[in-house]
Amino acid sequence: MPKKKCENAEEVKETKTDNTAEAKNKAEEEKVEETKGKKSKKDDEKVKKLEEELASQKDKYMRLAAEYDNYRKRTANEKLSIYDDATAKAVTELLPVADSVRMALENLANADPEIIKGIELISNQLDKSFEKLKIESFGKIGDEFDPNLHNAISKIESEELGENAIAQVFQTGYKIGDKIIRHAMVQVANC
Repeated sequence: MPKKKCENAEEVKETKTDNTAEAKNKAEEEKVEETKGKKSKKDDEKVKKLEEELASQKDKYMRLAAEYDNYRKRTANEKLSIYDDATAKAVTELLPVADSVRMALENLANADPEIIKGIELISNQLDKSFEKLKIESFGKIGDEFDPNLHNAISKIESEELGENAIAQVFQTGYKIGDKIIRHAMVQVANC
């Protein structure tokens, strides 16, 4: 019998040794998993940090691109505005000449046909020059009165014209695009 006890004792030792080996293996595996967990937490934090930095850089880039686009559009509009302002200033100096030519045509009904023809040619040249510069005239008889475009000098009652219609034009108005160079001076009917 003592042999059996020894054999049993050896089996118990082997079992204990197996159990401690398994326990050590489990402990090592748990340590590995813990370090993996710590590493994955650290990695997750790093990824989050990098994603936030990327989002921040992307936002900065988008803002810069929008600012540049706004700058480009604003500069283009300013260039057009400068051109229109310069043209308007130059045309302002020529408007008295255009008025004189228009008045000459209106008052030379009984003059020599050659003189009338010459003045008409000058008037046509002025009109073509204004057209090339994109200068538009406004304020014709029968048009509706617009206080943004016209200066009302006087008013009359007329059955021939509608309400707030221009009855007479004393001075033609001119504009370039939406910019008024000179307001038209008019007489308004039925206001």
